[in-house]
Amino acid sequence: MPSVFETSPTAIPITFVTKSSWDQVAEKLPPVQRQFATASAFAAKPGGYLALPAPDGAIAQVLFGLEDEGARSRDLFRPGALPGLLPPGIYRFANVPHDARLASLAFALGSYRFARYRKADRPAVRLVPPDGVDAAEINRVADAAMLARDLINTPANDMGPEELAAAAQALATEFGASFACTIGEDLKTNFPLIHAVGMASDRAPRLIDIVWGDPDHPKVTLVGKGVCFDTGGLDLKPSSGMLIMKKDMGGAANVLALARMVMDAKLKVRLRVLIPAVENAVSSNAFRPLDIFTSRKGITVEIGNTDAEGRLVLADALALADEEKPDLLIDLGTLTGAARVARRRRTIPCGACRCGRLTMRGWTPRPLPSPTHRPAALPARSPARCSCNGSSSRRRAGFTWIFTAGPRRRSRRDPKAANARPRAPSTHC
Repeated sequence: MPSVFETSPTAIPITFVTKSSWDQVAEKLPPVQRQFATASAFAAKPGGYLALPAPDGAIAQVLFGLEDEGARSRDLFRPGALPGLLPPGIYRFANVPHDARLASLAFALGSYRFARYRKADRPAVRLVPPDGVDAAEINRVADAAMLARDLINTPANDMGPEELAAAAQALATEFGASFACTIGEDLKTNFPLIHAVGMASDRAPRLIDIVWGDPDHPKVTLVGKGVCFDTGGLDLKPSSGMLIMKKDMGGAANVLALARMVMDAKLKVRLRVLIPAVENAVSSNAFRPLDIFTSRKGITVEIGNTDAEGRLVLADALALADEEKPDLLIDLGTLTGAARVARRRRTIPCGACRCGRLTMRGWTPRPLPSPTHRPAALPARSPARCSCNGSSSRRRAGFTWIFTAGPRRRSRRDPKAANARPRAPSTHC
């Protein structure tokens, strides 16, 4: 990937401002620029952007808003928005943002465009590396992140197990690493779980194996989930769930990106990358719920749900990785939806929307009722409404709700239901 860094004595300065520092910065501006900023209603809000004109009509400098230094939450990657805002040219940081290194990395990442299917030119903006920032390191990280993004953004019809293996082989060739790939029926004996998950697809499953570095150096092994598309198998996902399943090989994409950084930096490690690449499809020979397979490790596995394919393919790959006792073993995979169910039990603050975001103003909190206590009537209606657009029947104020997965909802039409009340006005807070 082309570097976003370039040196120039005439680079346009980018001045980072916050609400607390804006008055001091404005006082130092030339009168014409200060008047222009005032006329433009620039308020130094986080993400706020303003290009100040020079007398000849060129850009004199750029103002960009950040959070105050003591803000509870600061977005250190906010400068990543700049490449999409700035006109073509070479820029420099006139003052130090919250973190110069992360701001530079954000600037580089903000230049990314996915252009495989339609023209999307990268922004013609460059940045003079700030003092103390290693531009080569930033380029390594940005190039790796863009590799992962390209792989994940590519739809499954063009990014199946074979194409993922080709991308891994290209990376191995670039850095002189060894590459091996076990394909299709050859998996059945040594990697039965990987074979079971991928056997229903006409695109053969495979196990990708990359090795790089001196064998005498510490052994680092990366294992990435490479499910190029996940229908859920016979336990079919709903259509809404399938819409994002091209990214189910995100673990594989990220271990390839990490491997690129390691090899590009020439770290003193013996690196190994293992990727089980499969498509979890539906056909007459798809694996079924309650089928039993014997894993590479010799443990029999009963299939409770065919949509749990990730842990199956990772089990065989991790068993292989563990056989050589690496000093460090890392596996990456997209998060299973079951993890959200396991973590769903939570407490909603008094007077909050069920989504947990909004505490409604003007409502008096009350103690948590006992299980046998019927909640008292609600206080006066509040005009507040959460941005989640949840219906008023989901809002319960005056006490704290503690619920687990699937709490029963009272019907809006039941006038005798506890806390029944008219629908609140649709005024957003």
